[in-house]
Amino acid sequence: MINAEYLDVFLDESQEHLQSLNDNLLLLEKSPNDLAIVGEIFRSAHTLKGMAATMGFEDLAQLTHNMENVLDLIRNEKLTVTTNVLDVVFAAIDDLEHMVTSISEGGDGKRDVRLMNQRLEQVVNGEEAVTNEIHNEVAATAELIEGSSDLQESFDEFERTVLLQSIEQNYAVYVMKVTLDEQTMLKAARVFMVFEVLEQYGEVIKANPSTELLEEEKFDHYFQVTFIAKATIEQVKERILNISEIKDVDFVTLTEQHLKQYDEKKTSEPLVETKEEVLAEEANSSSQKVIKKADSNKTIRVNIERLDKLMNLFEELVIDRGRLEQISNELKNTELNDTVERMSRISIDLQEIILTMRMMPVEQVFNRFPRMLRNLSKELNKEVNLEIIGADTELDRTIIDEVGDPLVHLLRNSIDHGIETPEERRRLGKPEVGTITLRAFHSGNHVFIEIEDDGAGIDRDKVIQKALKNGVIKEADIESMNDQQVYTLLFSSGFSTADKITDISGRGVGLDVVRTTFESLGGSVTVNSTLGQGSIFSIQLPLTLSIIDVMLVELGKEKYAVPLTSIVETAIVNKTDIYTVHNQKVIDFRGKVVPLIFLRDVFHVTEEAIEEDFYSLIIVQKGSKVAGLVVDSLIGQHDVVLKSLGKYLTNIFAISGATILGDGQVALIVDSNALIK
Repeated sequence: MINAEYLDVFLDESQEHLQSLNDNLLLLEKSPNDLAIVGEIFRSAHTLKGMAATMGFEDLAQLTHNMENVLDLIRNEKLTVTTNVLDVVFAAIDDLEHMVTSISEGGDGKRDVRLMNQRLEQVVNGEEAVTNEIHNEVAATAELIEGSSDLQESFDEFERTVLLQSIEQNYAVYVMKVTLDEQTMLKAARVFMVFEVLEQYGEVIKANPSTELLEEEKFDHYFQVTFIAKATIEQVKERILNISEIKDVDFVTLTEQHLKQYDEKKTSEPLVETKEEVLAEEANSSSQKVIKKADSNKTIRVNIERLDKLMNLFEELVIDRGRLEQISNELKNTELNDTVERMSRISIDLQEIILTMRMMPVEQVFNRFPRMLRNLSKELNKEVNLEIIGADTELDRTIIDEVGDPLVHLLRNSIDHGIETPEERRRLGKPEVGTITLRAFHSGNHVFIEIEDDGAGIDRDKVIQKALKNGVIKEADIESMNDQQVYTLLFSSGFSTADKITDISGRGVGLDVVRTTFESLGGSVTVNSTLGQGSIFSIQLPLTLSIIDVMLVELGKEKYAVPLTSIVETAIVNKTDIYTVHNQKVIDFRGKVVPLIFLRDVFHVTEEAIEEDFYSLIIVQKGSKVAGLVVDSLIGQHDVVLKSLGKYLTNIFAISGATILGDGQVALIVDSNALIK
């Protein structure tokens, strides 16, 4: 491709414009008379069209052009914004997103958008818009054929040229609809026999659905072909009807006038504006738009791979910094100490800058949810309003990449199991429109994401009964369980309280996969609920995964690191203060019974421990659960670089990674969540 050097910029800006289109269309649906929103939508579509045409992505440019025609009518108050019109525009954006995704994956961005273009043209021509979003090409084709007494077809420039030349040479051109018996078993075989007949009497120019879909039997019981005939249509029709299981044959004759009119309609407006026209369009933007442009000049786009490489180099610098600090302490040289301290301060500042560069607002993930909830609410016949709070809260890119899917699962769960139908909400005295609130906020070294709904809440008794049935708990456990512990049962493997399994909230898979994902990121998820009033799912995540604060500890000659984010405090306890309850050693710590976990036993440390009268203890917490990790000695707090154990050391119990210390030793990083579980 000639413009390959601009491809990355094209993809970045295309995704921004597509997100802007989705966001502003949702706003337009709420405020259909706000022409300022229409102007923003039109500008995004206009810019996207120009970029696609410049890069040579014709299908993308053509579809955006037709979508722009609809927006232009709305902008000029010649078309009323209705749900049906927006459904068609949203469906067009889905096709645009598929094409941009194809390009980003190395494809050519081509897509059969003829039917989508026809739907947009129907809106422009004032015809009734199709209410259901049709993503399946075959279903769309069936609707086109069934919805019209006259068979219709769209052609690209090459196809029209061939057909016009054929008509000029006195050949007949037909669009034929062939209907199979609904009980036909081998549809592809019947299609092949029809094509055999057509090729004996002429030449097939086009099939709708495509020949690939016909061969794979991905169509209903009818299909459409355009062909040039050397014989009369009655002869062809008679031969096709003689094929078994062919129910009916219908056709229309294409004329030169029909093709030329179609051609004129397609080319009545230039697809790509001149450079001067584009500049004029930009100049007419509002002053607010100009201010945004000026601000954007203060930023540059940096490939994320470069940031990853920068982070890796800095991680090596952190390791060397630790080594220098150790050597400096050993040599006790004043000048060396001063230099190392200064380098440490500078590297800490540099660390904060690099980590900040990797931070991304959670709106990168949140932005796709309003459109998703719009589709789900229509599918479930529920009315839901999504409120997003704190979308500018920032998280490390590596965490942003992972949280999207589990958040989708929780939102689907809220709308499917949480929010009631409008009729049920009306009966309960609630507003017919349910509310789901998605909020994010910082707290210390963590980011919290909450998903709250004002729906039916969680039935505590129902959860307990299902847990008993699945063998998750025993009858004796029920009395000692508080509400928080009961709701935690929802995260058990395979657990679901759904009366009916649906595709919306995970087909009964449960929330265990969600919890596992968040815990693998060093986070946690909890749930609170009030029956009849709603539920809140709260997710706690670390700000970053690359460089973390840890408490270094010793077990024999081995060193381990416990992340500070999970540590409540450290303590020294006398051995006489340890008790045994149900074969579990515990201590009374600030009035609370805390079980002890001896890391020597967990990690099979063989060196003999020095006999002392006390234990070094690290109190760790996961949700409402607390435990004490018993170690030989505490070394101190350090910044360390988190390294993966690699693909050969997977599923190591209670170890989440490793780090290289200043003296070159490797310290394993303890996963306290796994120990508590």
